[in-house]
Amino acid sequence: MRIELRRGVFTAAVNTMGGELVSFRDGQGAEYIWGGDASSWPGQNPNLFPVVGNLTDGKVSVNGRTYEMARHGFARRTEFTVAEQGGDYVVMELRQSPETLERYPFEFVFRVRHQLIDNGFRTQFEVRNPGRQDLLFCVGAHTGINCPLREEERFEDYRLVFDEVEDDPSIVPSAQGYVSAKRERILDHTDTIALDHAVFDRLDTIIFEGLRSKGVTLRHKDGGRSVHMEFGEFPLVAFWTMPNANAPYICLEPWHGCAAVEGESGELADKPHVIRLAPGGEKKLNYTVELR
Repeated sequence: MRIELRRGVFTAAVNTMGGELVSFRDGQGAEYIWGGDASSWPGQNPNLFPVVGNLTDGKVSVNGRTYEMARHGFARRTEFTVAEQGGDYVVMELRQSPETLERYPFEFVFRVRHQLIDNGFRTQFEVRNPGRQDLLFCVGAHTGINCPLREEERFEDYRLVFDEVEDDPSIVPSAQGYVSAKRERILDHTDTIALDHAVFDRLDTIIFEGLRSKGVTLRHKDGGRSVHMEFGEFPLVAFWTMPNANAPYICLEPWHGCAAVEGESGELADKPHVIRLAPGGEKKLNYTVELR
């Protein structure tokens, strides 16, 4: 089911499948969310839960027992229910089921709130633990933004501009999509990355951990309308477009968790940035996308 939202001149659409926001348009009708295309990437803006990235051989252990789970978890391929709804917002909800318990042995409430704001939208992840044991999870976003934003432009005309000057090296994924020990200095005392498909063809994903910046702007080199993502408390942020496809989008991805680390134990509890919730606990994380 598709749910339409409106606030002033802005409109959005949310699908109950995956609970994801799949459209955001301005007053001129310009679309900012990637529409999905099987030739490069059929996704649009999936919610990543209860893991982020690839697992080692597609498996994760909880208290010594092994479970199989697809990349980025099962939420993106699961039907959500509508928990709350208004003219400019909707709250999508997912709870454990016999199907999820076969892959992930926890009771949980996962809520995703999409709210239109004055010049964009805000997405909030809320996870609650209704069970009797600690709840372990990772969570993140994978927001595909059209790039270029206008037909006459090129992907390479755009820049990623961070809120602050950065010099942290990026994490280089392995060929299997795992976190390797290799690092590359893409941000070398600068706030800007010039987009280039050749970089993604080589690296697949650009990943940063622990940046000073709390936000990043997708901006044309000559100015004009830009898209700013505030990723706030998320400890990692990644950027991706399909390698070797010259695809017209860039994914802005705030993560609380990451793919398997080469040589890791495989235990969910040992994963970097895994969140542990005591019974009755809850965790909220937000990211905001604004036009500037």
